[in-house]
Amino acid sequence: MDNAMMIELFGYLGSLLVVISMLMTSVMKLRIINTIGAGIFSLYALIIQSYPTALMNTCLVLINIYNLIRLSRKERHYDLVEGKEGEPLLHYLLHYYREDIIKYFPGFPQEATGADIVCIVCADAVPAGILLGKMRNGDAVEIILDYSTPAYRDCSVGAYLYPRLSEKGIRRLVYTGKEKKHISYLKNAGFMPENENYVKLL
Repeated sequence: MDNAMMIELFGYLGSLLVVISMLMTSVMKLRIINTIGAGIFSLYALIIQSYPTALMNTCLVLINIYNLIRLSRKERHYDLVEGKEGEPLLHYLLHYYREDIIKYFPGFPQEATGADIVCIVCADAVPAGILLGKMRNGDAVEIILDYSTPAYRDCSVGAYLYPRLSEKGIRRLVYTGKEKKHISYLKNAGFMPENENYVKLL
């Protein structure tokens, strides 16, 4: 493969990453992947001496870096809204995020779940997470759903919510599902494997 072909493929890689970034539901991931893609495409443009294209992509890189710094420093103010299964707000959120929930919890029921723990976490009045669970043995909760909306998938919702559950006398969170996409989150949130389940001590 000659140098010209390698340079061309380098440019295609940058373009592909920029396109892929537009498919991200997480703003943070979008910015990161877009920064990498724009950076690669900027280098490609310099190599082929397309300076206007290089300038535009360099500006995109700088804008993305600025926004990533701003996002990482932004303080989020969470609030906990407790409720009951069947309430209109919960019904609305489960319906609105239904398709995204199914990606991470394929077996999540469409109707009643039997949850006696219903927690909705809001960030500046915007829904950020939903936890549904069943009480077990007085101080344990079996998690039915522990969902964060796309913009808040950085474990910050759990970091806010779990201490509040502890204040209510809950000592253990138990997740019995097998969904691989969610298990990676559980590990990041401090859950440990135990008898084919994942458990977090509060």
